[in-house]
Amino acid sequence: MTLKIAISNFLEYCELDRNYSQKTVRMYAYYLHFFQNWLIKKVNNDSFDVSDVDEEIIRTYRLYLSQKYSNPHKGNLKRQTQNYFLVALRSFFRFLLKKKISVIAPEVIELGKQQDRTIKFLEEKDLKRLFDAVDTTDIMGLRDKALLEVLFSTGLRVSELAALNRDQVNLDTGEFGVVGKGGKARVVFLSRKATEALKAYFVKRSDPYSPLFLRYSGPKGSEELTQEKQRLSVRSIQRMIDKYRKKANILFRIGPHILRHSYATDLLSHGADLRSVQEMLGHKNIATTQIYTHVTNVRLKEVHEKYHSGNK
Repeated sequence: MTLKIAISNFLEYCELDRNYSQKTVRMYAYYLHFFQNWLIKKVNNDSFDVSDVDEEIIRTYRLYLSQKYSNPHKGNLKRQTQNYFLVALRSFFRFLLKKKISVIAPEVIELGKQQDRTIKFLEEKDLKRLFDAVDTTDIMGLRDKALLEVLFSTGLRVSELAALNRDQVNLDTGEFGVVGKGGKARVVFLSRKATEALKAYFVKRSDPYSPLFLRYSGPKGSEELTQEKQRLSVRSIQRMIDKYRKKANILFRIGPHILRHSYATDLLSHGADLRSVQEMLGHKNIATTQIYTHVTNVRLKEVHEKYHSGNK
């Protein structure tokens, strides 16, 4: 089977059988077509058989990503970004093995060792300044305050937040379900402040539209304007948060994901266990949640000071 056909079959599998999101399928397509184009150019054979991809080819490809390739916009690839290319290849060859095609073992494709991730988050005083920067005297301000409170209360990814509809959010129980990355479903919870902010926003709304958060600027509505065109976009949410960051005089750049980090940090620092936070964030693996070592390490020190006999 040629590499081109194998990649096409894998992308169809991702979309139809695995039901991955369009964004995920596009990213797999990007990484695999990048590898395909590199290899075809290297061997000068556009009918290269996927079974002929061996360890030497993979090693040469890794060296290319690490030493020779430079993104036109972002420059040399960071180690983490290089690993994204390699993870896509692993998934691709794992699929081919399931289809009984003789190919290189996915485990042969080693990932480069990365430095531990450090994350940015907002401390309580910064969160208060951010929320207080919103003027809630009009409907746009009420929307923005509700949006910020919901992000911090639920830890939603910005794409999950933007996709929400009003009928999904239960203000009576203060909880609702979302489907996140990889089709993984989870329950998220509204704080008292988030619930009150949403109620205040809903009171001012008299529109028939379904999206939880609407846009109130940009092109004016028309008869042809659809529900989705009324929905506040991911990009608009990012710009809105940056606007209030500046008003609150927070010096480093923040975005929706920093509120997700702040949500997890807040839970852990107030006693939540890592497994529970993993479930609420929708992380598949506990290792992903362990990036919040800035919290867990502090708690470990407290445990040591409290229980070690040398501290008595």
